[in-house]
Amino acid sequence: MGLSNDRQESAPENAVELELDGPIAIVTLNRPTVRNSLDLATARMLSEAIERVESDGSVRVGIITGAGNVAFSAGADLRARERGEPRAVIGDHGFGGFVRRQRKKPFIAAVNGYAVGGGLEIAMACELVVAAPNATFALPEPLRGLIAANDCLPMALARLPIAMAWEIALTGRQLSAAEALACGMINRVEENALAAARKLAAEVAACAPLALEATIELMRALKPVVPEGYYALGDGLQARLMKTADAAEGSRSFLEKRAPAWSGS
Repeated sequence: MGLSNDRQESAPENAVELELDGPIAIVTLNRPTVRNSLDLATARMLSEAIERVESDGSVRVGIITGAGNVAFSAGADLRARERGEPRAVIGDHGFGGFVRRQRKKPFIAAVNGYAVGGGLEIAMACELVVAAPNATFALPEPLRGLIAANDCLPMALARLPIAMAWEIALTGRQLSAAEALACGMINRVEENALAAARKLAAEVAACAPLALEATIELMRALKPVVPEGYYALGDGLQARLMKTADAAEGSRSFLEKRAPAWSGS
C-alpha cells in the first residue's frame, strides 16, 4: 500500500531508469506524477534493473532513489489496485522484485520525500539509507483499512525500538528524517541525499567485492528470522481485509482526499 492518488493509467516505458557510473549503479523510480508508486509493470522493470546490477561484474554497489523531491516511493499504486491489477510483487522476490531478493551486492536508498508502505519496504531492504531533511517514513496501511503485511513489520522491528515499531504499525503516523535518524532507522540525513549516497557508495565500492558479498551474507544471518507461517498468516489476513467495506472506503477516501467513514464491516 502507499500514498499515490494522482491520475495516471499505467507506467511509462522509462518508469525505472538505470545509470551505470563505474562501480556504482543508480536505479531511479521515475513516476513522479504518482509519487513513484509501483504498479505491476513498474515492479517488473525494477526487478529487471536489479537483475542487471546483480549480473554486471563491473558494479560493486547500487543506489535506489526516486525522481523528484516529493517522494522516494509511495508504495503500491492505488489506482492500479482500483483497476483490478495484481499486486506489484514479482515471484519470490517480493514487492517490486526487490524486497525479498537474496542479493549479493549492497544497495543504498537515497530518500527524498515520502517513503511509505511498500516504498518504506524498498528503503528498509537496502543495506544503507541516506535521507534528505524532507524525508518521511510511514506504514499508512491501517489508515486505508489494511495492514502492513509481508515484509513491512519484520523490517520495522529489525531497525526500530519495539515501542516505536508498535506505534507506527498501529497509528500509521509519519516519522520525520530527524526522528528516523534518532531511532537508528537510517544512516544519515544530508541536504542532497543522492549526492551523499554516491559518496557513501564510493566508499563501499573501494572494498573487495568478495568481501562485500561475504559481509552481506554474514550480516543477514544476524537479522531477526521471520517465524514460520508469518507470510501465510499476513497474506490471509490481508486477503480477508481486502474484501471488507472499510478497505474499499480507505482507498476511495484517500483518492477523494477526504476523511474515511469507517463502518467496521
